[in-house]
Amino acid sequence: MPNKKAAKKELRKGKTNAKRNSAVKANIKTLSKKSHKALAAGQADSAAFIAQTMKALDKAAGKGIIKKNTASRTKSRLQKKLNQLGKK
Repeated sequence: MPNKKAAKKELRKGKTNAKRNSAVKANIKTLSKKSHKALAAGQADSAAFIAQTMKALDKAAGKGIIKKNTASRTKSRLQKKLNQLGKK
């Protein structure tokens, strides 16, 4: 346990940030799964799900919750699948 006042505050902040970060990551995973399911089913509104997912990824990367390259890689893979669906 921390002894100093500032260290105690940092511990509290860390717990709060960890909760927030895990909620954002869970949201990204949920959106990603919805996007993949919509793509697999060939739904017309899959582009809307992908747009939501990409927005969430950009926000998370901007806030430092996930790495920038991770967000870019995930977005790229989603876009590739959407493009393949359009070619069929």
